[in-house]
Amino acid sequence: MFNSNDTTFVFSKAVLDWFEEYGRKDLPWQKNKTRYSVWISEIMLQQTQVKTVIPYFERFMGRFKTVVDLANAPVDEVLHLWTGLGYYARARNLHKAAQVIAQDHKGHFPSDFDQVLALPGIGRSTAAAILSLADNQPYAILDGNVKRVLARYCAVEGWPGNKKTEDQMWELANALAPLSQREDDKSSVKVNYLEHSNYTQAMMDLGATLCTRSKPKCEACPVISHCMAYAQGRQNELPHKKPKKTIPTKHTYMLIPIYQGSVLLNKREPSGIWGGLWGFAECDLDDSKLTFAVHSLEQDVGEQDLKREPLDGFRHTFSHFHLEITPLLLHLSKAPALKVSEDTKMWYSFIAPYDSKVGLAAPTVKILKILRENLNVAGAKI
Repeated sequence: MFNSNDTTFVFSKAVLDWFEEYGRKDLPWQKNKTRYSVWISEIMLQQTQVKTVIPYFERFMGRFKTVVDLANAPVDEVLHLWTGLGYYARARNLHKAAQVIAQDHKGHFPSDFDQVLALPGIGRSTAAAILSLADNQPYAILDGNVKRVLARYCAVEGWPGNKKTEDQMWELANALAPLSQREDDKSSVKVNYLEHSNYTQAMMDLGATLCTRSKPKCEACPVISHCMAYAQGRQNELPHKKPKKTIPTKHTYMLIPIYQGSVLLNKREPSGIWGGLWGFAECDLDDSKLTFAVHSLEQDVGEQDLKREPLDGFRHTFSHFHLEITPLLLHLSKAPALKVSEDTKMWYSFIAPYDSKVGLAAPTVKILKILRENLNVAGAKI
């Protein structure tokens, strides 16, 4: 064991003592922990707050109790249960990874780090978190919360998303964590090996509850006495923010064929934005392109006198651009004459939307809500 002057021991001991008294221990994924349940929670928690994740996690685990259940489910149902969480590539990768586990690991979530890291959608920190939290394996993590704690504690210069800065932070994460053995001292056990799961959770909790992005609660922090950012009065400056970049704005029509409380949805390609989700046909804000797009839709609904009715536009923001959306209702004058392929197109009831278990893009959800709240505007006949 290190003496009291050892920086690593002082840090990890203080964090673990704080966790014992103040850490979160009753979250749904902390009960009856398995590598599978921890994996689901870790993916859901990426860029999403705990309070938002809890109901999604409970519904997801209630439906997919095992990896094999998830692997055997249609991707549409997986995306349906993910609708509202955003970053849908996470859900698609969960489904792909579950199928790999079912096929290559006989339905058992692997316990080997390299095998976990090889699964779709799992990076170094997530793999470490799964094995540390579920199995007490001695791996350090470096998620957003931990980056913030380390950047302040060690006064790390540079944006954490920069490769050089991130490499430095990985060195710090490994140096400060209670690993069972250190590369520079193979004989020393820093902190009880079985406490590593608690340490990993403690670092997440510390960043989420005290060392927050704004207004950090420094006076309650267990490592304030050695925090360099606090000593320098720089806790609001660190970690450095991502260099600002102008975000472009794009514009689109969302075309909404509508008849008696149902709208025509299209399934998007598996990859890309909203990949695999259901939404409305789109076209640029150009009269000729709009005319062509409406004509194309007539192939799905038959010859119609499609009455156009624009709704109020709104903005949807991605990480790399803004999308200005103008919803355009296309009222059918009579019942659709043609059937549509259920694989790529479907008539979706916005009056009873939960009859169809499919994943919906966020703007689609918003437009459907507008239609439900304004049935007269939508021309629905109930």
